[in-house]
Amino acid sequence: MNENGQTSDRVIVVGAGIGGLCSAIALSAAGFDVTVIESRDYPGGKMREVPVGGLGVDSGPTVFTMKWVFDELFEKAGLSFDDRVALAPAHILARHGWRDGSSLDLFSNTEESVAAIGEFAGRENAEGYRRFAKDSERVFETLKRSYIAAPRPSPVDLVGRIGPLNIGDMLALKPFDSLWKALGGYFSDSRLQQLFGRYATYCGSSPYRSPATLMLVAHVEQDGVWFVAGGMHALAQALGEAAQSLGATFRYGERGAGIAVDGGVSGVTLTSGERLEAGAVIFNGDASALARMLPDSARAPKPVPAAKRSLSAQTWSMRAKTGGFPLSRHTVFFSDDYRAEFDTIFDKRGLPEQPTVYICAQDRDDIGNLSENGSEVERLLCLINAPADGDTRTFEESEVEEWLGKTCDHLDQCGLLLDPISAVPTGPAQFEQLFPGSGGALYGRASHGWMASFQRQGSRTKVPGLYLAGGSVHPGPGVPMAALSGRLAAESLVADRVLTPRFRPVATSGGISTG
Repeated sequence: MNENGQTSDRVIVVGAGIGGLCSAIALSAAGFDVTVIESRDYPGGKMREVPVGGLGVDSGPTVFTMKWVFDELFEKAGLSFDDRVALAPAHILARHGWRDGSSLDLFSNTEESVAAIGEFAGRENAEGYRRFAKDSERVFETLKRSYIAAPRPSPVDLVGRIGPLNIGDMLALKPFDSLWKALGGYFSDSRLQQLFGRYATYCGSSPYRSPATLMLVAHVEQDGVWFVAGGMHALAQALGEAAQSLGATFRYGERGAGIAVDGGVSGVTLTSGERLEAGAVIFNGDASALARMLPDSARAPKPVPAAKRSLSAQTWSMRAKTGGFPLSRHTVFFSDDYRAEFDTIFDKRGLPEQPTVYICAQDRDDIGNLSENGSEVERLLCLINAPADGDTRTFEESEVEEWLGKTCDHLDQCGLLLDPISAVPTGPAQFEQLFPGSGGALYGRASHGWMASFQRQGSRTKVPGLYLAGGSVHPGPGVPMAALSGRLAAESLVADRVLTPRFRPVATSGGISTG
């Protein structure tokens, strides 16, 4: 409450995921009275740590990229990101394996990757990678300030930001080609198409249905992958501590039951019955859950239909013994039939018989050396893709055990012997419980078709004083994107506060404004 007894400068952030944490930092630095409510006892949202056998296993996002996003956020807040988060650059970005016994490392140095691909698939494919790296950089640089780090545009807005005369840059985006089709223009080896097509799964989508613009992910990784000292959960802790140092209040173990609306946002009611008054709210949950938090008269955005949701996952946080195939920090083992894998998940709503498997070996460096803890047992996150039907279907314990067996069999065919000592499974139904309204989708709306990215919710809503952040809204999923969503929500709120003390942004059609 300010000196006039009003709450217009009080902001409640619902959810301490990465988007909420970053909005709390930005708003606290701007002088707002910020309270963050979080149902769990720790920050991070999907960036969670699961205890297995007495040790914590990073069981959410495992790759840290686009460091500049956090550098800019902290610098604007008068802080230093490097002073609060210890990072080490990765040399090997990821290791990849197939059932035919082949394997390939991608490196932070482009020429090292060119050489490795040349040995793996020949000179033609190596030169194809060189062109691919150059083109993916161009796509990223074209979209960095016009789309990724900017308020959500319409297609017309995007053309205006890029510049209608910059025809070459717009054509380089290949918006009407699928990622898979575009990759065929660079690589004749289907294994390389698999490897780079996997970047579509970074936003929970199929490479056969996603636009070629997702090739920009290749440049994001080429520009720098980092290891966070203490694991990814340590990043969330550091963001929370930074917000607190700027004056933000955190209330852990508190769940929001509803957002009060009286012409505009007036506060948040907790499940305990307590009401927190505020002049604005940033909702950092899945956008599809917003309707549960608002009165019917508030015209909440419609939830994403199940058929348009992104991928979910079946994961196992485990302590295990491994042998055979030399794991790196990030290792991917591909299936033989990639198209069938995605068709099974998105069309048949099932788990593929032969899944592509991602393993994060968090006790290893990128070269593959185990930390010197004197134990042969290491901490692993093992993940396969799954349909986001967690609100309508629960896998039985026997089914989960069966899929772990199939996963281990596939890994064995790829040369990795995996012996789980203890494992904690999490599937679509558990992800729906953790992140209500998502159906277990880990990335919001799937990026299928050239219009999908423009259909994500923006920062502003039709409810004055209500803003959105998180991986389900613009600019999309992933740690740096969620961070940008939090910054964009804070910037929208500040801009609207200048216009009116009651936070009344101008709404547009479709439920969310283009801001």
